[in-house]
Formats: sequence, structure tokens, C-alpha cells
Amino acid sequence: MKYVIIGGDAAGMSAAMQLVRNTKQADITTLERGTIYSYAQCGLPYIAGGVVSKTEDLIARKVETFRSKYGIDARTLHHVTKVDAQQKTVSGTDLSSGDPFTVSYDKLLVASGGSPTVPEWPGTDKEGVHTVKTIPDIEKIVKELPSVQETVIVGGGYIGLEMAENLIRNGQNVRMIQRGSRLASMFDPDMGDMIIDEATKHGVTLHLEENVTSINGQSRVSSISTESGTYPADLVIIATGLSPNTDFLQETGVELFDNGAVVVNKKMETNIDSIYAAGDCAVQFHRMKEKNDYIPLGTHANKQGRLAGLNMGGNPKEFKGINGTSILQFFDLTLARTGLSEAEAREENISCASTVSKSSHIAGYFPGHKELTIKLLHQKESRKLIGAQVIGEAGADKRIDVLATAMYYGATIDELEDLDLSYAPPYNGVWDPIQQTARRAKS
Repeated sequence: MKYVIIGGDAAGMSAAMQLVRNTKQADITTLERGTIYSYAQCGLPYIAGGVVSKTEDLIARKVETFRSKYGIDARTLHHVTKVDAQQKTVSGTDLSSGDPFTVSYDKLLVASGGSPTVPEWPGTDKEGVHTVKTIPDIEKIVKELPSVQETVIVGGGYIGLEMAENLIRNGQNVRMIQRGSRLASMFDPDMGDMIIDEATKHGVTLHLEENVTSINGQSRVSSISTESGTYPADLVIIATGLSPNTDFLQETGVELFDNGAVVVNKKMETNIDSIYAAGDCAVQFHRMKEKNDYIPLGTHANKQGRLAGLNMGGNPKEFKGINGTSILQFFDLTLARTGLSEAEAREENISCASTVSKSSHIAGYFPGHKELTIKLLHQKESRKLIGAQVIGEAGADKRIDVLATAMYYGATIDELEDLDLSYAPPYNGVWDPIQQTARRAKS
């Protein structure tokens, strides 16, 4: 059986390793547009801050390992431009030579990931304007930092916040421009104020509700303009979102989501026979919304890739969907969420109630206790837990995972009080903050 995988990172190589381990005589070819396989994209901002010392630390397995140890025909600099679903071929350009290539397949996995969205502002092609998605991206940024003082980050999502923290750590002056009224819009406004306060406390200059109009300078950026003003910039990082890499599928008949992501079923199959998809180029089924969504995170890519490999190799297993669980370090705070926000619940026409409380992450009398803010959302009729947001200096990670697990199994907000959670003064209060919040919930 001839397997071809487009993409050599999380989803693609998770699938490839399942084929290696579970399929006899698998002939596997992987086609990667870049030069690096299996690296931790989520660790890139921490290179800029010096928390992770070198980019090599982010590479899980080198391409040579896939070739020599696992017998995979792992190709680099192979840019796919076309899939012929009738002839079962993948075509493109070998960027190292400029020559065209064509590879046939029996089963194909599209794990081509996503690319940073770059709005059509004048000046995005100037030197000093960057996105953050690959190891070469962050290496270019780090190389420029010694001669940079004024950095502007456009976008207040995950990457924007992580880059802001790490560049402040690196000694940069950081300015963030966000077209919305708050940072981290995946959190509700009543939680988002804490994020804005944290940014300001650590020296980030914020420009909220401003739209970029141009990036200025000669060959290199020198300033950035919005509808409200012009600000100095030695370096600009655009972190305005991610778009699936699926242009090469346009003529295949593969069903695409409204943003271009590949629509897949629980076995990672597309609507076209023998074509699968996984990772940042594909949709994820959202358990709370009960429909497909697009939340490109590394956890989803690895899970979907693993399942794609199993199903391609004849070992059926279904993807159970996501809650949209995520966590982020932002200076002294941990920002965590799962399920729906109030805004998302309104969009889905779900009638819900919210409960917010502040408490100590451990016993209040114990040294080192920190304030923890928890917000819980539940359906009014069923009282089923449908969303949670947790922000604090300590203890948020533990709580969000408990809540994500409870939500996965359909717990009601009342059932949270019955959970048998661990207690000792250095680790918790006798009533966990989750349970304290749940007890305050009204109908």
C-alpha cells in the first residue's frame, strides 16, 4: 500500500508513525515544503525570550531519523500544488532544484497545516516585518533583535500575547495594536480586563480598537500607521490569525469549510475516497457546538494525525471531538478556558447562565496563596456545564483540566460539587475553587 502524506509536522508525522507501527509493508512518502520535520511550533515565542535556548531543542525528530530508522521517504522542499483525485497523484515543485515532481498514492493524507494570515496593508513586504509560524521565522526575528528597540505586534491572540511577553523579557519596547476592544477575545469581557491590566502592568503599550492602515519605511520598516496615528517600529510582528493551506485541493472535489479547511468525518476521511485530512488544515468537531469548527492547536493536530494514520492503515478509531480547551502564560498570569464563551453561546442560540467567583488557589491561610478567578457557564434548562474560564497566578492549569474532563463527560454544574478532588493546605482548600464557584450558580 502506497501512502502519501502532505506535511511533515505534527499531524503528518503522527500519522506516519502510526502507519510504521501498525501497518505491514507500508510504503510511506511524506512531502514537506520546508526543511524541518516534527518541531514544536508552540515553543517558538520562547526562543525570542531566551526561555528555550536554541531552536534545535524544539525538534522532536530530525528528518534523517524518519528516513534511516523508520524507512520513510521523507522529502524536504517539496511544495505541493495539485492533487488529482481521479489519477491518485500529487504534483508540485522540488524547490531545491526547481524541477516538477509527481507521486502516486493509494491513500493520501492532507496534513499541510496553516499559514499566518497577512492582511493586504501597504508595506507588509518590507524588511523587519514578520510572522511567527516556523523555526526560520523565529530565527530571523532573533537575529534582528539586537538592533531593534521598538517592536509592534499586530493582533492580540495567542501568538501576539506570547510574543509580547517574551519580547518584553528580551528588553524590547513593545506596542500592541488590536482592532477589537480587548486582548484575547476568546475570553469574555469580564475576564478580559485582567489581561489588559496585566499587559499594562508589564510595560506593553496598548492600542485597542485601532485598524492598521500601512507599514511605512524605505526598504525597512520605520513606523506603522493606524486610523488613529503613526507609531515608531523597528520590527513588526503580524499575528492576525491562521489560514488553512488547502489551495491545491480546489479541483479535487474535496469539501471545504467556509474558511478553506478540509471537512472530515470522525475517521478523518474527506468526502473523496482515499483522501484523509488532519491538523491545522482540517476542521475539528466541537462537542459543545455539536458542529464542525476551526480551532488550530497542537493538541488537536497530534490527535487527528494519530487517528488518521490508524484509519488509513485499517485500524479504525474515531475522533471524539474538542471542547476548545486552551491555556496561555501571560507574564504573571495563566489564562485558561474550555468550552464556550458567553459570546459563542449567544451565537449558537444556547440559553446559558454564568457564575464568577474569586478565591484562593490553595488554603487561604497557607503561605504563597494566590487569587484565582473562575467563570462557569451552564445551560439554563439542563444545567449542563458548557464553558469555563480560569485566570490567576497559580492553580489555573489544574482547574481547567478538571473542568474540561467534567465537560467531556457531560457533567452538570451541580455535579461539580460532588467531585472527589484532592485536598491538603499546600495544594487546595477543603472546597476546591471550582466547587465554590459551582455552589454560587443560579438557575
